Order: sequence, then C-alpha cells, then structure tokens
Amino acid sequence: MDVSKETALLCENAIDVISREEFETRLRTAKKENRPLRVKAGFDPSAPDIHLGHTVLLRKLRQFQDCGHKVVFIIGDYTAMIGDPTGQTKTRPALSKEEVEKNAKTYQDQAFKILDKDSKKIEIVKNSDWFFDKDMFRTFLEKVATQYTVEQLLVRDDFDKRRKENKPISMRELAYPLLQGYDSVMVKSDIELGGTDQKFNLLVGRNLQRAFGQEPQLVMTLPLLVGLDGVQKMSKSLGNYIAVTDSPKDVFGKAMSIPDALMPMYFNLLTNESGDEIQKQIVSNKLHPRDAKVKLAVSLTRGLYGIQAAEREASEFERIFRDKQSPETPEEIVLSDAEIWIVDLLKKAAGVSSGGDARRLIEQGAVFLGDQKLTDATLKLKPVNGSLLKVGKKKFVKLVVQKLK
Repeated sequence: MDVSKETALLCENAIDVISREEFETRLRTAKKENRPLRVKAGFDPSAPDIHLGHTVLLRKLRQFQDCGHKVVFIIGDYTAMIGDPTGQTKTRPALSKEEVEKNAKTYQDQAFKILDKDSKKIEIVKNSDWFFDKDMFRTFLEKVATQYTVEQLLVRDDFDKRRKENKPISMRELAYPLLQGYDSVMVKSDIELGGTDQKFNLLVGRNLQRAFGQEPQLVMTLPLLVGLDGVQKMSKSLGNYIAVTDSPKDVFGKAMSIPDALMPMYFNLLTNESGDEIQKQIVSNKLHPRDAKVKLAVSLTRGLYGIQAAEREASEFERIFRDKQSPETPEEIVLSDAEIWIVDLLKKAAGVSSGGDARRLIEQGAVFLGDQKLTDATLKLKPVNGSLLKVGKKKFVKLVVQKLK
C-alpha cells in the first residue's frame, strides 16, 4: 500500500498522533528497510474479562497487523499489581500476584478474538519478566526515576484534581507512569497505542526511550468508548459494558439497547462501516434507526462469534420483538414441583435482584406465565413443567419441573 494511504488508514479514528508527519516518515523508512514497525500496547489484567471498550484498541492493532506490522502485546502482570491511577479518584486496592495471574490467563484468549495469532505478527510478553529482575530496583532509581521530578508527575489532570480536593496520592501511583514508560524501553517500540486517558503515560514512554538512547516511540491515542448508559466510558465496574465473553444472545441484545446517539461512534470504532454514513442514511429516512441498530448488533455479534451466530440472533430477535413470538430456545431453569411464591420465582428463575424489584415488575404488568398476566404479588403457584415465564420484553425462561421424592 502507498505510504500516504497506509498512514491515512492507520491514523483513522485516532485522536492524537504524535506526530503524524513523524509517523509517515517512520513508516516510509520501515518500508525502505523492509522491516515491520513494532507497535506496543499494554493491558493490565486487573479484571478477568475484557469488553468492547478494549476492542477499540485491539481492532486498531489488528489494522497494523494486516498492514504487515508487528504487535508487541504486553500483559502488565507487574503493573496490574501497582494499579494504574489514570482516571481514579482514589488509590486502587493492590492486587495479589495470584489474582493477577488468574486474570491474565483469560486475557490472551480473549484478545485473540480480534488479533492475528501469527507469530510473525505478534509478540506476547509479560512486564514481570524485567521488573522482577534483581537489578531492576537500582536501574529504576538510577536511570528511570531521575528523568522526572515529582512536580512533573503531579501535573497530570487526575493527580491535580485530587490534590485540589485534598485526596491522597500514593508513591506507587506516582511510579506507575514510569513503570509503563519503561516497558517501551524494554520492547524498543516504534509506536504505542492507548486510550485518550493514557496520553500522559504514553508520552513518558517516549521520553524514557530518548533518555536511554533509543529513537522515541510515536504516540497514538484512540477514543474511549461510551458505555450502554450513554454517559460514562464503558466499564465493568459501572455495569455499562458488553464483554467479549458474553453469549451471542447477550451481545446482540445489549447492542440493541445502545442509545441511538451512540450508533455513529460504535459503527466507527467497532465495525468496518462508516458511522457518519449510517447517520446520513437515518437523517435522510433511507434507513430506519431500528434497522441501523440491528445492523450494528449483527456486526458486533459476527465479529465475536461469526456470521451464523449473528444471523441466528437477528432472526430470534425479530421473532420475539417484531412478530411477538416466544423464542425458539429459551433458557431453562429446574424447579421442584413444590408450591412457590411468585416473588421467589422471579428471583430464582429470572434473576430479579430483590423482592422489591419483583413486586414492581408484577405491579407494572410485566410478568406472564404462559398467556396469563400475573398481577398479584402475594400469589403462590405450583409450577407446570414446560411453561414459559416472561419477564419484561426480553427475559424468557422455560420451567423444567422435577417431582420431589
């Protein structure tokens, strides 16, 4: 591919490229020398699963792979124990080595739902490989920590805000960007990718490489994906996420709950289609918003589970919501044939979190057993094998009844 076109492709959707002119020059030099760029991205396994917000970065890494470059995928098992302070209003609880190792086991498999496994296109490392080295503490004090003053580290927005609010900042939080930056020195990255909230950390890596006599990495930041609530960035702790390990049914169903205003962003960052073009079609009445959302849900499900799963969930969705039919394969719950209070049934079979929530659903007329609407929260009933419990518009559960011995 022509260097200018490749630059435009790889910089698409990026917020910062420091710097774009340098990027094109670096790319041109790499092609002339017939070598791939080393594209670094680090992931701290602070939780066991990754969500679609993480895949914004993974998709960009895959673009680099498809253009012939090599991804250096850093599993931040050491830095996860330190805890990234980015965007935090207080110090993160420290994770144990065992917790981090358990989380790290799932990260690689999940990442490979997006990334190419070809060893020529990816290098996987753990930063504990160098941070647990016996000489690392001396190296850190003599060569890394001397490159930054405390004042330079405190100037970042999240630290500055906490200082103004008289909230404490720990020494390990101050050290974090230096540790992440040192990763760049160790892997000799040409470019590092991260979310917009990681810009400070990425620039530290660039500066440390320069201090160690390396050619400083380029920095590329990508947008933070807004979660299903339409307000805050996608996060497991906020519950506004779609996990890459969610079932095809859940991926499709959650995608259909995305606010209309977010569809252009989701198309741009998570699919190969232009969200701006989709929006133009909606505005000109060439595409109904609901059909656009189905298109998005199909694309997201296909990306994780393939076209057959995506088409199956689309068909099931249409069957339930357009044709008002029951699902062909509802989930099942096994119950005894003993009498059960309707509130307990909702909590056990439909995952309703509390008795209060169960009563509200009943009072709102959102609970059906077969064709019968259940409106009495004091009702006790004897479940019938094979009957279908419907809660709200999306929850269907088939009751499998076993007789008590």
